[in-house]
Amino acid sequence: MNEFIWPIRVYYEDTDAGGIVYYANYLKFMERARTEWLREKGFEQTALKQQYNLIIVVHQISIKYIKPAFFDDLLTITVHISKMGKASLIMAQKVLRETEIICTAEVKLAGVNAVTLRLQEFPLDVFNRLVQK
Repeated sequence: MNEFIWPIRVYYEDTDAGGIVYYANYLKFMERARTEWLREKGFEQTALKQQYNLIIVVHQISIKYIKPAFFDDLLTITVHISKMGKASLIMAQKVLRETEIICTAEVKLAGVNAVTLRLQEFPLDVFNRLVQK
């Protein structure tokens, strides 16, 4: 399970009055990277819902802010599966400016049935594509 890398530029709208990235926007950056990671694996979230009644939701997140990012920085967001279960997975994510770590997060995601909103195992073909390199 290798690491997915997604670049993002910090825009003015991402920052506070001091030009520093607003803390909640790191969560948005990470969400976008996870969506792009899914696309790279061959999945659109709408298709997962239509085909399997499956939605992937954030169940728990722990984030550590290390250094600030600023307006116009080019950041790299990484996505790495650290643990994969039948109906959930844990991702390690980082936000970097070149090699400098800006923040890290551990994100627990759960597969949920779109109709019942109860935990649902990942279909085998979905599971296999998520864990492939």
